[in-house]
Amino acid sequence: MRGRIGFTMALAMVVALAATACGSKGSAASGTTVSVSMKEFSITPSQISVPSGEPITVSVSNQGQAQHAFAVEVEGRTLTTPMLNSGASATLALPALRAGTYAAWCTVPGHKDLGMSATLVAGASGASGSDQSMAGMSGMSGMGSMSAQQMADAHKQSTEAFPAKTAGLGGQPLQPTMDGGVKVFNLTAKEVHWEVSPGVIKTAMTYNGTVPGPELRVHQGDRIRIVLQNELPQPTVIHFHGLTVPNAMDGVPYITQDPVMPGGYFVYEFTVKDPPGTYLYHSHFNSTEQVSNGLYGPIVILPDHPTWAEDYTEVLNDGPLGYTINGKSFPATAPLTAKLGDTVRIRLANVGEMIHPFHLHGYHFTVVEQDGQALANPLVEDTIMVAPGQTFDVEVHATQPGVWAFHCHILAHVEGPQGMFGMVTALIVK
Repeated sequence: MRGRIGFTMALAMVVALAATACGSKGSAASGTTVSVSMKEFSITPSQISVPSGEPITVSVSNQGQAQHAFAVEVEGRTLTTPMLNSGASATLALPALRAGTYAAWCTVPGHKDLGMSATLVAGASGASGSDQSMAGMSGMSGMGSMSAQQMADAHKQSTEAFPAKTAGLGGQPLQPTMDGGVKVFNLTAKEVHWEVSPGVIKTAMTYNGTVPGPELRVHQGDRIRIVLQNELPQPTVIHFHGLTVPNAMDGVPYITQDPVMPGGYFVYEFTVKDPPGTYLYHSHFNSTEQVSNGLYGPIVILPDHPTWAEDYTEVLNDGPLGYTINGKSFPATAPLTAKLGDTVRIRLANVGEMIHPFHLHGYHFTVVEQDGQALANPLVEDTIMVAPGQTFDVEVHATQPGVWAFHCHILAHVEGPQGMFGMVTALIVK
């Protein structure tokens, strides 16, 4: 792994040096050099003005905490820098451009929809300015013009709106029908308009019209049947992430089954063999688009005798819908509530493409299961790293009353100058 990383970094440096050597301002071939900076979640300037008719070198720096890559679409081709770590820089050589406008954006999935886009204008006169607008991301816009009092008022407003009402509620338990001794769950894949936070409505891909799809609650030993009906405009399948299933039920197109075409259906059936814990189901066709846009849901295998009073499933995602918990961004995320003295089971599952370290204020929680497997020696943590595809079951003994923040600790995923947003909720103990 170290060798591959070293090679990638070396290649990126060679590309950057070559572009610089071929595109330095003042050389016969280079034309003009412009500077662009990237951070969560903006590209500065948002309008990049360059002359037409001569080569352009874009000097790109990553001033954020997360990885970013800068791309420009030129006559049907996407030209892009290497992926840049925090503090890194590179150059992107563009050919002589015709007068007009060209789209620019960050290529990391979801970042474009969160405001990391810009317009490159060829043939425009004047400086491109330093617009730091973060339009499209609640809580991260307008920071350049806000006074201290405006920032404080915005923080107060966003916090007092929690929990904000929005249309749609994802991840709700789906009651099966019975066919003899078989529990039958019907799932329909379809597109809907989904309200992520108040007034922010996105086109989502869903199971049964919600993000996440319904929670399927079963027991070890159950015989279950999942009937998938596809009403999407593209093929799809379902993969049962972490579950032990027959090969024909694994949901991988052209390996274990043909894709389910629009208007078609497929029947998955198997016996639940795995121990109690938290698992996932999600699309495995065009999954970069389909899963990031909402085509996923939790499967919970319940014990015969639960030892907790409250049970919550929190599915994390990042992408075109934003930074979400159960398909919603703060202040529309749902709080976790508990009575003083109760034991609370919290199931964390990450279907996104980024790591999300989750932190609970006021408490240490006990990690009792990972990926559906009970830990022989439970871990006591206050922040837990949830990688893409992982699930953790944690328990909290609610001994301290109050409202306790529960959020991703990559701060760019949760809070900006206009208040909290994204992957934030709270544990409320009364």
